[in-house]
Order: sequence, then C-alpha cells, then structure tokens
Amino acid sequence: MKKVSKIIGERLLLFFTVLSLIMPGWAMASDIELQDKKLKVVFDSETGAITRLENVQTGWIINRRAALGISFRMHAPMPDRRFNYIYGQKQHAVVHQVSDSQIHFEWSNLKSENGGVLPLVFSATVTLADGKLTFTGKLINNSALTIETIDYPYLGDLNAPAKNASINARTMWYGNLETEEIYPNFDNRKGYWGVFNPTKTKGSHHSLYCLLQTSANQGLYVGVQEPRQRYYVEYTWEQHPANLNSVSGLVPRPDEVSGLTVNTEFRLCHFVFAAPHSATDLIPILFTPYNGDWQAGVDIYKEWRKTWFKKPNLPAWVKDVHSWLQLQINSPEDDWRVQFKDLYKYGKECADNGVTGIQLVGWNKLGQDGNDPSQDFEDHLGTWNDLRDAIKKIEDLGVHMVLFGKINWADKTTPAYKKEWYKYEVKDPYGIPYEQGGYSYYTPTQLAGINNHRRAIMDFNAPGYQEAITREFKKVLDLNPSGWLFDENCHHGPALYNFFPNGYKGPGYIYGGDMPLASKLNAMAFKRNPDFLFAGEGQMDWLLQNYQCSYFRMGLASTAVDRYIDSETPLVVAVTGIDDREKLNLILMDRYIISYEPYNFKGHVTDFPLTLAYGKKIDALRKKYKEWVWNAEFRDVLGATVGADGAHRYSVFVTASGKKAVVVANFEKDRGIHAHVRLEGKERTQFNVVTPETLTATGSEGEVDIPARSVVVLMEK
Repeated sequence: MKKVSKIIGERLLLFFTVLSLIMPGWAMASDIELQDKKLKVVFDSETGAITRLENVQTGWIINRRAALGISFRMHAPMPDRRFNYIYGQKQHAVVHQVSDSQIHFEWSNLKSENGGVLPLVFSATVTLADGKLTFTGKLINNSALTIETIDYPYLGDLNAPAKNASINARTMWYGNLETEEIYPNFDNRKGYWGVFNPTKTKGSHHSLYCLLQTSANQGLYVGVQEPRQRYYVEYTWEQHPANLNSVSGLVPRPDEVSGLTVNTEFRLCHFVFAAPHSATDLIPILFTPYNGDWQAGVDIYKEWRKTWFKKPNLPAWVKDVHSWLQLQINSPEDDWRVQFKDLYKYGKECADNGVTGIQLVGWNKLGQDGNDPSQDFEDHLGTWNDLRDAIKKIEDLGVHMVLFGKINWADKTTPAYKKEWYKYEVKDPYGIPYEQGGYSYYTPTQLAGINNHRRAIMDFNAPGYQEAITREFKKVLDLNPSGWLFDENCHHGPALYNFFPNGYKGPGYIYGGDMPLASKLNAMAFKRNPDFLFAGEGQMDWLLQNYQCSYFRMGLASTAVDRYIDSETPLVVAVTGIDDREKLNLILMDRYIISYEPYNFKGHVTDFPLTLAYGKKIDALRKKYKEWVWNAEFRDVLGATVGADGAHRYSVFVTASGKKAVVVANFEKDRGIHAHVRLEGKERTQFNVVTPETLTATGSEGEVDIPARSVVVLMEK
C-alpha cells in the first residue's frame, strides 16, 4: 500500500511540474502570494521558493516557470571537504503570512549535500509595499561549521519581457554605469574551467544597486539596502545549460534544448562567513520594477540615497567653474624630473591661463607608486622647506595645490614594509598575503614588468594601521596644501576579506574600513582647515561623503551616472590629447571639470596649445552662462529630443527657474551636421544659441548647424 501511495504521489508531482511548465501562469493551490498595483510575487509554501515574479503594470513575468523556483542556497564547507551546499528547495519551510503585505519563512535543521543535517535556522521576511519588495533574513548557526555564503533572494528563471527583448545588467564603477549583457547573449566571465554553467558576477563593493535594464523600456531595480558595507554582496547570473554556441554566447531561445532545460538564474550572494554558534542578520535586498531607461532605475537609488547621504562641505574654489593641471614629477625609476624649486613656473603658467588647481604627483619618496603608504617627501627633488615654500608661492597665485598619495598599498621593496607595514597586510584563508602587482614606468625593464614595486594590500579595519596612517597624513597637512587626492581609493586589488587580521576578530571585510578611516582623516584635516579638499580616483558614490571630489577618465561610451545622481559634485576628468576637442565637448555636456594632462600628466599646461585654447573657451562659456550649464540640474537626455544627420550626443540641464538648456555635440570628424532640438511637451521653442567660439547669443527655434568636432548650447527663452 505504501508503495502504491508513493507511486501516486510521484506521478501527481510529475503532473503538477509538467503543468507548471506548459502553463507558466498556473500555480499550485498551496502557493502563497503578495500583490499590489505594481508587483506580484508567488512562493511555494512547501519550500519557500519564488515561483513567479511579475510586473503587474506591464505584464513582464520576470520569473516565469514555477518548477524552476528556488528559495536559497548556502555554502557550508567541512574541514575535510569544502564542496558542501545546502539547497533551499530540498528543505521544508514553515510559513506564516503576517499580513497581506508580508510573509515570514523559517527553515531549520538543514540538510546539506555532503555533511548531513546541520543545526541551522534560517528565517526570512518578505515585505511588499508600493511595488517595493524587500527581503530580510537571519541565520542562527548552531553548527561547528562556518557558513561562508548565503544566496538569497534567488530567481530560478529570469526572463526578458519578450523573446526579442534584451536584458543588460547595469552597475556603477569608476564614474560610469557599466553594461553587462545577460540576454540574448551571455558570455562566461568566470573561466570555463571554474564553473559548470556560464556565470558572471558584479559586486556591491562597486555598486549598491544593479539595474536589470531591458530593451522594452522597463527594468528591475535590485538594491543592497545598507550603505555602511558590513560585508560583501555579489550579483550573480548563471545560464543553463550552456550557450547555444561558444562564439557568440547566444542563449538558446526555446525552453528546452536536447532534452535540457534552458533558464537563467539570478541570485544575491551574501558573503557572511558566519562563525560557528553565531547569529547573522542579512543585509536587506530590494526588488522594485520601473518603467523607462536607466535614469528611471537610478532615480530609485537617488531617493534612497537622500535618507543617508550626508553632503560634505565644498571649498568655494571647487564649486565654481575652474580647471586643473595634473603634474607628475618623479617615478619609481628615479627620474627626479622636476625640482621643488622649479614648481613655481608650472604654477605661474597655470595662473596665467586660468587654471586654478594642480594635482601634484610623485612629490613623495620614490615617486608615484613607490614607497607607499609613506608620505615622506623625495629629498632628491629638494628639501622639505623647498616643497612647502613652493606650495605657498603657488597658492599665493590663486592656484590650489592638491597633493597625490596612496595608502591602500605597502611597497614590499622598502625597509618600512619589513619593519612595520607587513603587520597590517591582508591575508587569504591560507594565511598567504594578497598582492597588488604595481605599475610600470619608463625603462624597458619596468615596462616589461620585471622590476615593478609589488605591493601588499593594507587592512583599513586594523586599529594599528589607522593610527599609522593618521601619522603619515599629518605629513601631508604640515605642507599646507589646499587638498589631498587619494589615488586608487576605489579598490583594494584582489582582496575582499582579511582572514588573519591584526587587532580585531576576522574575517574583516576590507571595503568596510573605507569610511571609518576616511572619517578620521577628515576630522584631522578640517580641524586645521575647514575648506580642505579631499579627492579620490573614481571612488564609489557613498565615499563622496568623505572624498567630496572625484577624478577619473572617461570616453564616448561612458554614462554620466555620478553626474546624474548629483549635479553639483566636483568631478574631474582627464584630457590628454594634442587637440582633444571631443573630450572637451563631453566635459561641457556632462559638467565635468577639465584636468589638463599633456604628455600623460608629465608636461606643462602650455605644451598642448590647441587643447588648452579650446578648453579655455569651454570654461569661458560656462562662466558666462553659469546658470544654464553649471548651476543647473543635470538631466542627461531627459526633457528633450535631438535629431541630427550625423554622429552626435546631447545633454539637458534644468535651471533654477525651470527653463532648460540643451548641449549638442557633433562627433563627425570632418563635416558639419544639422540638428533639430525639441523640448518635451512643446511643439516649438525659442532658444538663445551660443558656442565656445561665439559667446554672443543668436536666436533659433531649435534648428542648428554644428561644425565638425564642435558643440552648441541652446537655452530656452
């Protein structure tokens, strides 16, 4: 009898599974759901798996097939076997529907694949409010094992709105909103040897959100709802069973190929490293749909950002229209190119040409990328007094000196590393220090990577290291510059955790130390000079609270996401070409600050006269029409449409009075183009039109001719 019941049960399960595959909208009677006017989510009451996720307003079924539903996954390595997963779909969930908008799940005594049943309790609460689906969780680990990762929430069947639509994952990194294609092409980013199925990831250490942007003018916002970076979270995609072919990475279109199920999994992997006999709260994760392009997704982040982002004080000179020179004066190959006493002539050239900021690189011992994290001056370039005097004389010209430095690495070739810095280096789970490979300068030997200054990665969480860096930073402050630029503050090389930390219990999430250390340095500097400028290189958005100015490089394909998030943040962009009009036009379009860098930041500001002359015209336009293109809100392309008979880009600004300015650049190399500009909701608009070459406005109804490699600004009358 028991055997007959078992056969009937198995056949019923098979029947329901097949039914859910051929009728994706069908759900078992035991399923439970949350739904409002924007979003619907369905769970399997037995396992807690998400069986359906739907944008109610558009009909996009984001997670389609119930049979592919997954609740969670954990990795629980054993001492003698690391490969030991816990699959949520093999566990029993105790479900309590708290209200029409909230469901609570609990899984206990979890069965692992290779380690038997473990005394773990994992609970999760899912809340839906106004289209915002929030997942929270808690792990109580009563086992003797460390639970390294928890994948939650987990979609087993991520789908595009239609077979002919695309999905791109968009995340922030280095002043850009990067794009990673998920569908219809999916290339493997983890190496074929390392995974069973094509896999790719993006990390919360770079971006607190990920946009699943579709070509159907809608998307899903996925947000890590904790800005203080308690631990690392990874956005992960896994495409099953494989690409249709390995040349293009094309994802198979049918639901089944060669008897194998075709599906794309999407999960949030929490690297919790939960110790035995401990409790860990998961960082909340937000899913919410949006209509529109990436701007609509970023708007969700902007609204949340207002609840925690503390705007820093900005010196007056940085807030106004201005430009910089980046100047390197020494390298690890000991070229000792510019003596401290000779710096004044660079400052005078800047002052004569309206350049009011200098980022000084290589002033410290062994030059750029040598002797880090020491902030000692290079005595082969002169004395300490020579450097301090040069800074003062240049500052007296109205040119602000910003000293370049790095504190996230320690040069392993130096005695200081062997004496002190090694104590704070980041180590992997085997006790082996992580390493950053250093950079190559000038000589054939170093350009071949033979004698680079390889560097240990420093742990910002270590109390001793924080104290040591405050002593080093005092050396910078004693020189009385206007500011300091922490280069490469956007990353810590290959390291994410320190498993053998000095001064605290690990493992320590390295990026979690960024803000605390920055706050200490801020307090030191602002005590001396409330207008001290902290700058960083392409740092993550949340670090702009402490490093209030960002320097980076960009190209034609870059998306001005940092500018879209905050119209006023000082963002400095490198200009290196002999006649760099295209880059300068982009800088005008995106309200960036010019950083002149002739000879890859090793020359005089006057070395590239064509670039300098055009840059000065750009800044003259911005000064004269400041209310339109500087003190206005940057809206990317929102609020206007521009058509043209050639390659072009444009941006929109909204003034304090609500009127708009449209900046249109011609990217044809050798011919002019004709463009027509229309403001949203208006048939015709009267504009005042100016160019960098002609600052006197002329009238237009939106029809403009733009010479090759030039730009126009149309200001609504």
